[in-house]
Amino acid sequence: EKKKSTIDPESGCFHKGEKEKCFAYSHQTFCDKNSFVLAVTTVPGNVHDSVSFFDAYEELINGKYGYLIKNVSLDAGYMTPAICRAIVQNDQIPYMPYKRPMTKKGFFKKYEYVYDEEYDCYLCPNDKILMYTTTTRNGYRQYKSDPKDCKDCPLRNKCTKSKNMTKVIERHLWEEFREYADEIRHTMEWKEIYPQRKETIERVFADCKENNGLRFTRLKGLKKNQQNAWLIFACHNLKKMSLWRGKYRRKPSKNSIYPSKYIKKRQFHFENCLYTIKSLCPYEKV
Repeated sequence: EKKKSTIDPESGCFHKGEKEKCFAYSHQTFCDKNSFVLAVTTVPGNVHDSVSFFDAYEELINGKYGYLIKNVSLDAGYMTPAICRAIVQNDQIPYMPYKRPMTKKGFFKKYEYVYDEEYDCYLCPNDKILMYTTTTRNGYRQYKSDPKDCKDCPLRNKCTKSKNMTKVIERHLWEEFREYADEIRHTMEWKEIYPQRKETIERVFADCKENNGLRFTRLKGLKKNQQNAWLIFACHNLKKMSLWRGKYRRKPSKNSIYPSKYIKKRQFHFENCLYTIKSLCPYEKV
């Protein structure tokens, strides 16, 4: 049964790991290399990152600086074939971390089954073939083993516990885009760009939560929380611009009691690398 808040029905029930359950809103946010926020969308707290990503990404691409973007850095929650495909098709490079396989303990990982692109089949650790059978409505191609091969297989306990003795592997139609993003993880560019996430978008949310009231929401309704997020991040950008201007202000003359009005000009420019993260605004306990 889907839980619904009686105080704010538009909020969503958020629960992650050991974190206490609460009704909340989340903000999908993009910033550039200099930590200037470029796009923000607000969704209920029960919407997954991989689902709410597309609205924020579309807003960013259609924005003023969309054509300048070359790199997009995301966390492991966005490591899906659909997101990787959207980024690559926009002629941008996705920088994503390693994502741990979601496999039960003691069983073979998916990468231990070798995919043959030429014959469109999988090869199991016991050198048996899993042939393509069908494609699901969700866009996954299914590969199944022959029950005769699995019946007396010495590795079956580490492979499958199905009663019909058949191993099934699913491969998304856009899996090649996710594999491409995973290959980038081994390049020197990834090692240079991805670690900057913790210095940019993570810092943005740390400042906004501690200093600008982003940690908790006191408003009801999705629209009000969206407008509140725009205001908070706009203040964050204005604060950064003000600090930048202060760095290049000339020191006052020793013989003058007034500070100099002359300021060295510095052009604010857009960096071509983006970082994104989801922020949580709890509303109430469940």
